[in-house]
Amino acid sequence: MTELSRGQQAYRLFQKYEGNPIIRPEDWPYPANAVFNPAAAKLNTETLLLLRVEDMRGFSHLTVARSADGFTNWEIDPSPTLEADQDSREEKWGLEDPRIVWLEEQKQFAVTYVSFSEGGPVVSLAITKNFRSFARLGGLLPPEDKDACLFPRRFNGRFALIHRPIVRGEAHVWLSFSPDLKHWGDHQLLIRTRPAYWDCHRIGLACQPIETPEGWLIFYHGVRSTAAGQIYRVGLALLDLNSPWKVLHRSDEWVLGPSAYYERVGDVADVVFPTGAIVHKETDQLHLYYGAADCTVAVATAKLGNVLNYIQSCPRATE
Repeated sequence: MTELSRGQQAYRLFQKYEGNPIIRPEDWPYPANAVFNPAAAKLNTETLLLLRVEDMRGFSHLTVARSADGFTNWEIDPSPTLEADQDSREEKWGLEDPRIVWLEEQKQFAVTYVSFSEGGPVVSLAITKNFRSFARLGGLLPPEDKDACLFPRRFNGRFALIHRPIVRGEAHVWLSFSPDLKHWGDHQLLIRTRPAYWDCHRIGLACQPIETPEGWLIFYHGVRSTAAGQIYRVGLALLDLNSPWKVLHRSDEWVLGPSAYYERVGDVADVVFPTGAIVHKETDQLHLYYGAADCTVAVATAKLGNVLNYIQSCPRATE
């Protein structure tokens, strides 16, 4: 496959839903400035989104919305589902940007999110079975750290966490391990920013890792700073199925970027920021849920098989 044909394939890979944005602040049952960056999970027969909701102070909390088809008729919890603990310095300024995985071993959902503490953003973890009651396990790693999600199963007896710390001003994607979801170590650099590329200034995990026979499908956001401001786009990587610290392929091109009005105009312009995905195995459909311009929620769809064919056609990773 030539570079040109692969670039054309990347451009056509995802289709943005014609009814976007699917959720807006005007849809909310209580005052909200913005609703965006939703985690996604299947719960019984429904699509469940756990959205970041920014209030009129600029602080965020998390609220659930449910839909039978994943596109329309969203039933939104009438009040915040998970709010900051006001007695916790770790959560002093709110909760942001969740990701969800189902931990088969524990028979529970794990929700990683950002607690905005006095020391900066902290990766935190809560466990739930029903998205009505939550057990908070607290912060996992020191600030400044964001864009985190667990893998749904252990590797060599250890849990694995993808996250994005800021180290010496650099923002790359890292991988860390834990025997008990509390003590973390063996920190490894997983994916770097690339000079001059669309993802040259900052990167971070997008939605949760997706397990496939070919490997772990990883979506990540990349940021490029321009004279007009920063642009948030989406790329792909494929990790080894049993050794996820090994990157097999990484896309040169972005596969999703801001082009529609609702992605280019909002609280933060030119932002496509996925944080949740649903795979419908019976139809090979992938639904990618994302925050648009830090203001609303949108969805793009693709055939999972096409996405995997594309990433496997991309260059072998060199790091």
